[in-house]
Amino acid sequence: MMSSSLRSQSRLHIVVSGAGGLIGSALVRRLTTQGHRVTRLVRRPPGPGEIPWDPVARSLDPAALEGADAVVHLSGENVGARWTTARKARIRSSRVASTRLLSETLAGLLRPPQVLISASAVGIYGDRGDEVLTEESPPGDPNRDFLVSVTREWEKAAEPARVEGIRVVHPRFGVVLSPAGGALRKMLLPFRLGLGARLGSGKQWMSWISIDDVVQALHQALVDDGLQGAVNATAPEPLTNRDFTRTLARVLSRPALFAVPESALRLALGEMAGGTILSSARVVPARLLQAGYHFGHPDLESALRHVLQKDGRDNFPP
Repeated sequence: MMSSSLRSQSRLHIVVSGAGGLIGSALVRRLTTQGHRVTRLVRRPPGPGEIPWDPVARSLDPAALEGADAVVHLSGENVGARWTTARKARIRSSRVASTRLLSETLAGLLRPPQVLISASAVGIYGDRGDEVLTEESPPGDPNRDFLVSVTREWEKAAEPARVEGIRVVHPRFGVVLSPAGGALRKMLLPFRLGLGARLGSGKQWMSWISIDDVVQALHQALVDDGLQGAVNATAPEPLTNRDFTRTLARVLSRPALFAVPESALRLALGEMAGGTILSSARVVPARLLQAGYHFGHPDLESALRHVLQKDGRDNFPP
């Protein structure tokens, strides 16, 4: 068993931003079920167990964070919509400004947390074709790729906490599989109607992870002192979009006979199409595997059947 001062504590005080999001809500349920005390950072008027903050106005009370064992920072503007100039500014600010405020505040505490888990994304690698990408792979070109630029700044914004000796972990999330939200939720209706389609050539690599493995990997990052810096939060078996499409269709017992041309995607979604759904990132979780993490759902079919609670039978009308 790996040694860690936090691992030995049965009840931790953990501060979470983005607690209402897809990952945050699942993580909070897991932590509270285990008996940990969770305090949420919120931008609205706070209720019990909540701390107000406003990253744009740089408003956060340091005293409210004193003595917390760990902080998990998950908030950020959704990137899954057409990138207007205003949305791109919100995407950058919601990640960079909030991380900088939080890390600077933590760095100034008398009793700082032992660990800051500050979210990141596989978008940092950019469009890399068939190249196998680990945490040792360099980022993509920030001058050519908006998400590369944002994600590099996002991770760098946590530097004040790192300099002060706080262990900082950047889970680089791939596509998180959950019917409650994210990409999978958007896919389900057309696939269930038999309208599932590969996107563009279908040759682009998709790095994915089940929601259960995300939560478990975040828990390991909390308590394992050996994990720090970039940690790819992806399953060990990335797939091309073509194979992902076929697998989802098979799990749902539906055909997937169509293809959406790249030109149509770029016309409909603009720059976002090239930066996300057409971008190829073949990412593997080298550091999680080296740390002894055991994936509950290492292959896509088992992950989909689990999150969709499928048993191999078709639960939908013909």
